[in-house]
Order: sequence, then C-alpha cells, then structure tokens
Amino acid sequence: MSHPAPDPAPAPSPLQRALGRLSSAAVAVAGVAMLGLVAVQGWQVFARYVLNDSPSWTEPVTLLLLSTAMSFGAAAGVHEQRHFRFHLLAEAMPVPLRRASEAIAALVIVAIGATLAWWGARLLLDGLDIRMAGAPLPQSIGFLPLALGGLLMAGFALPRLAAAFAAGEGGR
Repeated sequence: MSHPAPDPAPAPSPLQRALGRLSSAAVAVAGVAMLGLVAVQGWQVFARYVLNDSPSWTEPVTLLLLSTAMSFGAAAGVHEQRHFRFHLLAEAMPVPLRRASEAIAALVIVAIGATLAWWGARLLLDGLDIRMAGAPLPQSIGFLPLALGGLLMAGFALPRLAAAFAAGEGGR
C-alpha cells in the first residue's frame, strides 16, 4: 500500500516573489558592505603600519559600511524569519493564541522598523549640510542605512501581519 504524496506547496504570490527578490538584494548589499569593510580595514592597517600614513577617512567609512551590513542583514532576517523569537513556545500554544502572538510579533516588527525608518530619515536630513570629519561625506550619512533598513523591516513584516489577521478571521 503506497502513501499518498503530500500536497505541493502553493505557488508564491507576485508580492511574495517581489519581497524575496528585495530580500536577496538586501543580502547582496550587506555582503558588498562586508567586503568593503574588509577592504577599508585592510587598507587602514597597511597604510598605518607599512606606509606610516594612517588615512583619516577609514573610520567613518567603516562605520557607514558596518551600519549598512547590519541594517540590510537585519531586514533580510525579518523576511526570512531568522530574527530572535520563541518558536518552540509559539508552537506549543493553542491555535488562537499562536495566531495572536504572530500578529503581535509582526506588529512589533512593523513598529520598530517604522520607528527606525522615520527617525533615521529625520536624522539623515538634519545633518546633510554638515561635513563629516575625516571624509568628504555628510555628517549624517550613517543614518541612511538605518532608515532604509527600518523601511525594509516594516515592509517585510507587513505581509506577515496581514496574514496573521487573515488567519485569525478565517479561523472563526
């Protein structure tokens, strides 16, 4: 007697495919930022210890690249659901409570992402006309990855929030 084949997973929606591509792009940006960070720090060490001429631009550029890698990597982690969560606890909950906890978690991520995006953008715009010490960049450029990463986090969490509410409505 053979066992029936499991139903195939439903095809992803156009929105899911678009968010997947956006997440992949965020991972690529984070990866390029990490490679840039290694190159800049390698140049810093070489210039300081071999050339005896430490460049002043490496520290602010390193901080910008680090912020970029962290913000875009964290946003992709939200999309892939690889962020910090209590998965085992949620699985042990009754279905209605699990759906409520999924909705609350998505709502918290949307709120945090929106807050990062809003204040990151405000701080970015506030210091655009001030030159950064050591590098020919605006003083506030370090807030750009924070604003974009927060926007991506909120954007990746919104469909999960909608799905949690839809599951709650369908289960009644």
